[in-house]
Amino acid sequence: MKILKIKLHWQILIALVLSVLFGYLAPEATKYTSWMGDIFLRALKMVIIPLILSSIISGVTSMGEGSNLGRLGLKTLLYYLSTSTLAILTGLFIVNLVKPGIGVELGFSQSVEGLAEKAGSVKEILYRLIPDNIVDAMAQGTILSIIFFAIIFGYFITKVDDPYKNSLKTFFDAIFEVMMKVTLFIIRFTPLGIFGIVAGEVARNASQLGSIAGSLAVYSLCVIAGLLLHAFVILPLIVRFVGKAKPFTHFKNMATPLLTAFSTSSSSATLPLTMEALEHKSGVSNKITSFTLPLGATINMDGTALYECMAAMFIAQAYGVDLSITQQAFVVVTALLASIGAAGIPMAGLVMITVVLSAVGLPLEGIGLILAVDRPLDMLRTSVNVWSDSCGAVTVARSENEETAVAM
Repeated sequence: MKILKIKLHWQILIALVLSVLFGYLAPEATKYTSWMGDIFLRALKMVIIPLILSSIISGVTSMGEGSNLGRLGLKTLLYYLSTSTLAILTGLFIVNLVKPGIGVELGFSQSVEGLAEKAGSVKEILYRLIPDNIVDAMAQGTILSIIFFAIIFGYFITKVDDPYKNSLKTFFDAIFEVMMKVTLFIIRFTPLGIFGIVAGEVARNASQLGSIAGSLAVYSLCVIAGLLLHAFVILPLIVRFVGKAKPFTHFKNMATPLLTAFSTSSSSATLPLTMEALEHKSGVSNKITSFTLPLGATINMDGTALYECMAAMFIAQAYGVDLSITQQAFVVVTALLASIGAAGIPMAGLVMITVVLSAVGLPLEGIGLILAVDRPLDMLRTSVNVWSDSCGAVTVARSENEETAVAM
């Protein structure tokens, strides 16, 4: 098992390379391998709800007094709001500097159906926080509602008499430990799962490579530049100077979950791997990871927020709409709120862009302009989302004076 842990990220890299070659050279054969990716994703999704519920309740009950929860919650939210805002401002600066939407051929756009109906308003997104039926929320996988319920439930466990408190705490601690064992078992099959996922995606999108290299090349490069700047400059600086930790040692520890996030385009599906890497490699306590990571996987979407801002500005430029400073500020605020409320559904990033476009009066049809390159950019922005979550856990842990494995 120890050998497997040491070499797992190399196995994933090899699987990525082989899957790209396989999907490009033998696209018809991917129908015989795609089942591996489907089963791997289903296995990860299987553990998400019980893992989140047990980890948050266990983490909250281990904090002790309510003041500890309030302090930790404020630090976590401050980090998430700050990094998401910095990501949006980074994207806004690049898109105003380069102006990738100027001169784009509007006839290139593709049709997108059903996004407007799924989007809802910012008010409706915020309503997702409180479930009207927690069992239904678990069945639907409404993570934000589950997190809210778990925090409330865990807090009030600490308020009941000792016999009940000790029994419930032991019960949820035991569930969490079992779920982590299950997660470690699933992690063993990560390379096979990623091979099945990526080979199928490459085969499906091989015909669009020419489009990506054409009309949307400048836009794609701008988004990639913004994501890389945020991931390799802004976040490491925060970890180094605010968290007093070693950012690139931590980055090396996060290789497996980051590669998995890149391959699956799912922060939630990567959550079990992120928790395992932070606790067992970067040395962050379960008290911190069990609270910050499930919350971060739901509301801390740095990469998505940056992408939504740049996409909205790109569409405005393509349609010849000159947004004022006030309108651009509104794009920043709306992108921040939309990224926090992003639902766990297919094309969630595209759905949330409709909220931003509607807020500043841009045509929803403009989403068709960016559809061809959404998948590869989704892979990158999901990796940035997960990387930011992990940096947040390290930063909060160090602010609580934890001696992590990556401390300076």
